[in-house]
Amino acid sequence: MRYLVHADQRQFSLRDKSAWRRGDGGWTEDAVARWRVAVEPSSLSVATARSDWVETDVTIGPAAPPLRAEASHVVEADLDLPGGEAALAGPADYAGYEHRIAVPPGRYRVRVSYVESGPPDAEWHDHEFGEHFRYVLDLWPVSAAAPVEVVRQGAEVWDG
Repeated sequence: MRYLVHADQRQFSLRDKSAWRRGDGGWTEDAVARWRVAVEPSSLSVATARSDWVETDVTIGPAAPPLRAEASHVVEADLDLPGGEAALAGPADYAGYEHRIAVPPGRYRVRVSYVESGPPDAEWHDHEFGEHFRYVLDLWPVSAAAPVEVVRQGAEVWDG
């Protein structure tokens, strides 16, 4: 399913419906410099190349999908979704305005793929700088925890 998300502050998150950001949002040195994702309990934040509207695809499958050849940066991380519903939102979105996605409760591996694209099919902000990407989030159930893994390290594309 494709969503349009306002990535204010150059990020958006996928989280359990009841999870809220705490502390630093998980933005460690590795999260910023290498991973481009921040991990907290039941929340995964994705760094974006623009502070703007971004296209985000979310797919839930039974197993890991093939790696996308067109993705310039790919990272995987775990996400616990115990509530059976995920919220996809930018940091400035008000409660109730996020996209809600039904998911079977459990632990998931999330593959975040950065796919170069043109501007989204929406009114985007031409005064913002940075490349346009489509952010593809593939989720599949897992039973054991695994560390964050950079599958493909993309070139630095912004001053994020």
